[in-house]
Amino acid sequence: MGIDNKKDEVKEAIDCNLLILSGGVFKNYGKDEYIFQEGQLPHFYHQVVEGKVKMLNETDDGKNFIQGFFSKGQSFGEPPIFGDYEYPASAIAEQPSVIIRLSISSFKQLLKENFDVHWNITRLLSQRLKKKSVALKDFSCRTPEQRILTLLTNFKKEKLKENAEAKKIKIEYTRKQVADMTGLRVETVIRVMRSLFEKNLLTIEKGKVYY
Repeated sequence: MGIDNKKDEVKEAIDCNLLILSGGVFKNYGKDEYIFQEGQLPHFYHQVVEGKVKMLNETDDGKNFIQGFFSKGQSFGEPPIFGDYEYPASAIAEQPSVIIRLSISSFKQLLKENFDVHWNITRLLSQRLKKKSVALKDFSCRTPEQRILTLLTNFKKEKLKENAEAKKIKIEYTRKQVADMTGLRVETVIRVMRSLFEKNLLTIEKGKVYY
């Protein structure tokens, strides 16, 4: 799931000043507020300015499957803009957030006039597609322990890009979020994490997990 080769790294954000000059508008969202819902048609390009957003699928029986989290500087929900189809998942503010939105027509014009931005977005989408393909393989073929270790390892890789000297990384996901991201039950996640702790594969301090 992770991309650990420096040459493959993509700067995910489009410069905010460029978005503003192109007509981008800031919008505030409260915790748990929908930014868009599964099944809606796209009308805007979205990028996180402050806060955190989660993309997820919701089932009729109340279960969720989290596709991913997006934080400051990251864009989300672009594929339906290019493919002209409905959103396959919902986007919800995980915490109070500020999002900059740009109309699709203005977004297309921005890409037309800025090839480097267009190329960056294309590479970003390609990397996300690769991550999803690897994740599907991992989660369909592996044990619960392997699924969770894969998730923790990829989270750690992303954080080490920010602080390569860190010995341990605090896992910012709750047990419920880990369950929703791996397709496991919360009880299974708790049991597996306890087993990983006993094997000295992770550390638990005051209820927080470090890996």
